Amino acid sequence: MTSAEQAGSRRAFLRNVGIAGGAGTMFATMGALGLAPTAAAAQREAVFTSPGTGDFTLTGRAAATVVVVGGGIAGLTAAYELGKAGYDCTVLEARERTGGRNFTVRGGDTTVDTYGNRQTARFSEGQYMNAGPGRIPQWMVTMDYCRELGVPLEVFTNTNANAYLYNEKAGMKAPVRYRTAKADVYGYVSELLAKATDLGALDKALTVEDQERLMEFLKDFGDLGDTMKYEGSERRGFSVDPAAAGTPGTQLGPVPDASEVFRSQVGRYFSFEFGYDQAMLMFQPVGGMDAIPKALTRAVGERRIRTGAAVTEITDKADGVTVTYTRGGRTYAVEADYCIAALPPNILAKTPHNLGGAVQSALEACKPSSAGKIGLEYRSRWWETDHRIYGGITETDLDLAHIWYPSHGHNGRRGTLVGYYNYGSTADSYAALTPPQRMERAVANGVKIHGEKYRTELAAHFSHHWRQTPYLEAAWHSMAGGPDAAAFTPLNRAAGRVYFAGDHLSHTDAWQHGAFTSARKVVTSLHRRVLA
Repeated sequence: MTSAEQAGSRRAFLRNVGIAGGAGTMFATMGALGLAPTAAAAQREAVFTSPGTGDFTLTGRAAATVVVVGGGIAGLTAAYELGKAGYDCTVLEARERTGGRNFTVRGGDTTVDTYGNRQTARFSEGQYMNAGPGRIPQWMVTMDYCRELGVPLEVFTNTNANAYLYNEKAGMKAPVRYRTAKADVYGYVSELLAKATDLGALDKALTVEDQERLMEFLKDFGDLGDTMKYEGSERRGFSVDPAAAGTPGTQLGPVPDASEVFRSQVGRYFSFEFGYDQAMLMFQPVGGMDAIPKALTRAVGERRIRTGAAVTEITDKADGVTVTYTRGGRTYAVEADYCIAALPPNILAKTPHNLGGAVQSALEACKPSSAGKIGLEYRSRWWETDHRIYGGITETDLDLAHIWYPSHGHNGRRGTLVGYYNYGSTADSYAALTPPQRMERAVANGVKIHGEKYRTELAAHFSHHWRQTPYLEAAWHSMAGGPDAAAFTPLNRAAGRVYFAGDHLSHTDAWQHGAFTSARKVVTSLHRRVLA
């Protein structure tokens, strides 16, 4: 028998097994024949395997039609992965561009928020602001998709020792360098713990040998010197940097006392860099974060994506799904075997559907959160020349929350800061202002940290608030108990022929990684169903 005849006979045999015993029996048989992973092997494999056209070879099945509602990262990823196996996917996106909350603002871009504020960005050539995601931790699968899709990356500086900390509400009169604050906090914490150890306060918790080891660690960690007291060191920085012979450098001084350091509350910022999703190294696509959805759009095929298509109803049926939408003033309907609802849950909750009360309750339980950013383009990169800050983030208790310095274009002529990245009610209070008022408020606060150049060198500004963005109306979602809570069970499984995807259905809400992994989960589930 030829190899082709053997393959045909094997396919026929497996089809008969599937007809007689169902999909489970068929998959078990395929595993026994070495044609598919056994259940135990599949459980061991944590790595996602993309579907492929070969998956249908042994089953006699054909790829299905799928309508994907939402052209953000989750929706595009679902269409991309299903497309590898030959699924006929149609993506409906209400906005005029793909990417969802992955939005890079460049000169000429225009937005209108739900308050009616119309903005057109005046950024110069090569300048941009990532209004949504702006950084990628190296462990996230976002990195894998950048590799697969050919998106070049560069380092995003998340923590910079030369950036500032400024807590005005805590009584700070001037900003302090991150390195200086860190040296002082670590130094005094080490001194106090060393004193407690020397006084025998840890005798019940540690052996004598352990205490000796702890003292050696504290001496190094806090730079205490032989006295085991914190008196400052070169870790705090220099007022005059070391240079050629005759210029040994002048260390910063005087050192504030412990009470002043702890009263400033600067220590609360240092845990940030320990966070699993915030630790360096981090990355960003060269030229803007929207390189990712642009690459996904090309991979899916623009002919399969309909922008400006606002979905008005989703109807699940016994033999398929009907999705109705408006585009250009006209109403259309798409018929498909399956639907993946990858639009924000707060938007889907307002969209008519017949998916049941449990689904509706789960959607309404996904509470939208607010966040906003402002991009400030400057005629010179004064933060580099005057402050020696090359990338990184200044943290503050002002309503700016964070100031991001660009991690690209160093030593160039112009540059664009993120002048605030704030959340919750603070973001909403900024959103209620006109764009010029937002800029004035942000700049007035920024001057407190950086001086008048924060105002005088300003060339252009653009502010964006996600809670007030049509068809999205959320920066991310708060879900009581997390995505695995019983309240969200209806969204973690299919409702008839409708599946749900998005970063909210992950344990990395607000990260693209969450959207990618949620889409992969749905793709795997839908593909298994079609094969069965």
